[in-house]
Amino acid sequence: MEVREFADGCDIAQPLLVRDVELRPRRDGGEYLKVLLGDRSGSVPAVIWDEVQSARELCIPGQVVHATGRYCVHSRYGPQLAIQAVRAAGEDEFAAEDLLDGPPRGADQMEADLRELLSTVQSPHLRRLLGLVFGPSSPVWARYRDAPAAKHYDQAYRHGLLEHCLTVAQAVSALSAIFPGIDRDVAVTGALLHDIGKLETYDLEGGAISMSDRGRLHGEIPLGYYRVRRAIERLDGFPADLEEAILHIILSHHGALEHGSPVVPCTREATLVHMIDNLGGRLGSFDRIEKQLPTGEQWSTYDKALGGGAYFGARVEPEREAA
Repeated sequence: MEVREFADGCDIAQPLLVRDVELRPRRDGGEYLKVLLGDRSGSVPAVIWDEVQSARELCIPGQVVHATGRYCVHSRYGPQLAIQAVRAAGEDEFAAEDLLDGPPRGADQMEADLRELLSTVQSPHLRRLLGLVFGPSSPVWARYRDAPAAKHYDQAYRHGLLEHCLTVAQAVSALSAIFPGIDRDVAVTGALLHDIGKLETYDLEGGAISMSDRGRLHGEIPLGYYRVRRAIERLDGFPADLEEAILHIILSHHGALEHGSPVVPCTREATLVHMIDNLGGRLGSFDRIEKQLPTGEQWSTYDKALGGGAYFGARVEPEREAA
């Protein structure tokens, strides 16, 4: 079964990808293991109470284990898999493409869409800046294409950063024609670069995503600001007003000081990017929840990101392209 097909009370015995692991204390002074397991359809929290030390040696993020246990939906803790036995999965027991999550659009199609969008930017200065990042031979582009956009939530998979920033930029491009006074080139460039700090914030090994030391020490926004500012400094004659406009979008895209932005959006372009970025995150939560919703269910349990449950009426399985 796929993870999203698990039903309350069902027994499972199958290979699953380890996405995260945490050793936690028990009330009796012992320890238990909290593991996030998953496949391409979603993730499920799992707990291991017995033989914790040997299980800890097996459950390494990015590794595939064969897990045996019972799935239940707890009234307080939500979906959870109680592991009875775990061992290393044999290479002949699984196909990697069945376990690794990914975007609905293939990476090649997203790259083609990105190149088409880049061709519409008219400002020669912004085209030079975008070329440094997204040029086909740029080492930054190779990382940007593969990077995840998060560790746990929306677009937390390979190509997630490309998917997220491209979606935001495409929406910003469309809305720039509707609302007056917006510099479309600035808004699109800012949208494509707003999350570039995530290149250094997350490490992707196999199917496991972890926060880097730089991500923990500095944070995504300062890392992105510094990277883009350094790139601009390499471009002779780059206008100061364009530099301020792009860097302000990066610094303010979280929208509020309490959400991690050192400044709030103070321009039309920064406001538009923030709003679309926030909308993308909210709608992305529905994608994440739907992947984990058991077959036949229309309502999810409470979700912190949405502040409530999510409802899915007539559900249609999305078609996925090859990465």
